Amino acid sequence: MNESTSDAPRPTSSASDRSLTRRHFWQLGTAAALGTGAAVLLPGQATGATEARSRTSQYYFDRAARLAGDNPILTDLVAGLAAGFSIPFPPAPAPLKIFDDVAVVSIGFVSATAILTSDGIILIDALTSPADVQQTLVPGLRALALDPSTIKYVVVCHAHGDHFGGAQYLADTYGTRVLMAPADWEMIAANRPANAPTRDLDITDGQRLTLGNTTVTLHHTPGHTPGSVSPIFPVRWHGKAHRAMLWGGTNPPAATADKQTYLASALAFASRMRRAGVDVELSNHGFCDHGLARIEEVRASPDSRDNPFVVGTSGAQRFMKVMENMLRGRILLDQESTATATATAATPAAACGC
Repeated sequence: MNESTSDAPRPTSSASDRSLTRRHFWQLGTAAALGTGAAVLLPGQATGATEARSRTSQYYFDRAARLAGDNPILTDLVAGLAAGFSIPFPPAPAPLKIFDDVAVVSIGFVSATAILTSDGIILIDALTSPADVQQTLVPGLRALALDPSTIKYVVVCHAHGDHFGGAQYLADTYGTRVLMAPADWEMIAANRPANAPTRDLDITDGQRLTLGNTTVTLHHTPGHTPGSVSPIFPVRWHGKAHRAMLWGGTNPPAATADKQTYLASALAFASRMRRAGVDVELSNHGFCDHGLARIEEVRASPDSRDNPFVVGTSGAQRFMKVMENMLRGRILLDQESTATATATAATPAAACGC
């Protein structure tokens, strides 16, 4: 997740109390809040009203902030999608099973998510390097009484080094198969980054990857990279079934056209989430969704029936609605910046007064 810094309009929010309980937040008018984002089209599309064409980036940033309220999951998302966001490097949490059948091993700013099946592990992302696998992932799994040699697949959500860096080591050491979308395999072939895995399995849009008793559905969500992928999969907490998603790439890309692709992906994925009944939100960057703090909530109350990653179906949709509005704002911000630069260039310089 690479991000440049710049001065830009930012969302305004009353996020003064980041300790708001999850249950309280998701019960506070989620359906009504989602309704505030209805019938908003991509920038440039006709709406039949002058109002939509006159909206500014700040309009959407403010809408995102209102949707987020003071829920730390959503205020983190607002911050992570804002122009000028600087990537933090928080301390790594100890490894933990956040569901009966899902474990997270993290180096702080990026995490690997292990889906535990009856026939081995499907790993989502592989940290930054072979050293991360040797020093963090392998001992982390073993600390949870999990065998790293049973990692049958690693799904690389996108072709940045902090997600694929340890994949080839897993392939060489354990025979793990590496999956990535074709566009990102091609991105790796073109750029030849360090620690890049050798091309193995392609991910098709909507592909169902089954291992043992678990099927993960892999959706193409391009934008962050040309081949970003976001999975949807079943999880259980104290035996109760839920449906999880993991958004595959957070930071909006630099080019406006790529941001528009990202927005289209977010809208399509939200629809797929709705059809699948997704009620669990996860991220590979825990600083973007209050994920690291939620790991510690689970650690502190392992017997609680109330898992902080279970946000409900309406809460999961609200997460995507906040993302949608931030992306609409970023697209308009690009257009406003271009218009300002053009106007400045076309304005004659003032005559000298001396």
